[in-house]
Amino acid sequence: MHSWIDGLPADAVNLQSRALAYGDGLFETIAVRAGRPSLLDHHLQRLALGCQRLAISADHALIREELSRYASLLGDGVLKFMLVRGDSQRGYASAVGAQPRRILQGSPLPAYPAQHAEQGVRLFACTTRLAEQPLLAGLKHLNRLEQVLARAEWQGAEYAEGLMRDTSGRLVEGVYSNLFLVRNGELLTPDLSRCGVVGVMRAALLEQAALAAIPVRITDLTLQDLEQADEVFLCNSVYGIWPVCAFVSLNWSPGPLTRKLQAIARTLLDN
Repeated sequence: MHSWIDGLPADAVNLQSRALAYGDGLFETIAVRAGRPSLLDHHLQRLALGCQRLAISADHALIREELSRYASLLGDGVLKFMLVRGDSQRGYASAVGAQPRRILQGSPLPAYPAQHAEQGVRLFACTTRLAEQPLLAGLKHLNRLEQVLARAEWQGAEYAEGLMRDTSGRLVEGVYSNLFLVRNGELLTPDLSRCGVVGVMRAALLEQAALAAIPVRITDLTLQDLEQADEVFLCNSVYGIWPVCAFVSLNWSPGPLTRKLQAIARTLLDN
């Protein structure tokens, strides 16, 4: 399927795009099933927050319409939407009157091994640390070099994901997923006010946990908290939930709360 730029089929971007020069923009990766973009409201809410934080003007009604139309043509797959500040000449300052660019790309749904969801995944201990920058914390901005460096640390199929910490040693997230721990029936997830991406599946699960009266705490977490966890799992908006079965010398089995939330995540992605 053709990529779109500003609502029209296109296969190239302007070399003066600020996305190429500076990663100056935002993006959303959206699962599409039967022509429907999953968790669309959550994606658009995060995008709107990013636009506000980065002072990027956008027609959000147009974006919603465009995403829905592209998804209906894609059918089943993954839709990547990028909102770029615009085009400009050399220099950090953006050009006066530069218009934001909307880029849409489609790809097939990834064929993850079934055992990832059933038996769990092994986590690699990434040495690349996430810088603490509250202004960008939580946003899905286009500069992903920290994740690129972290993902390059391991090869092969032994590890499905990597665990990332910040420069102070706190647990933050996976390379492309959010992290949850379960301890004594309480759901714990890292505070992402300094760095990290506030994932839309994470947000949806926190809402569902509140509805189900599951105790939740968003807080700073350390390796000691990981050692004391009864269950550990990862989530994102494409695969849902993967239990974590191993990290370095630690081992877990998929637990009852993980399985309960895993079923909820499947429903969220399918509806």
